[in-house]
Amino acid sequence: MAKPNYSFEKRQRELAKKKKQDEKDAKKRAEREAKAATPPQE
Repeated sequence: MAKPNYSFEKRQRELAKKKKQDEKDAKKRAEREAKAATPPQE
């Protein structure tokens, strides 16, 4: 039986986690920019 490559699996998990975090940050940044672009209504 082949030996599992734990390093590869860990790297894939880390990349997936980083990608998810980057998407979350981009979404937050887009929301902040949209909010800043619209003038406050009074």
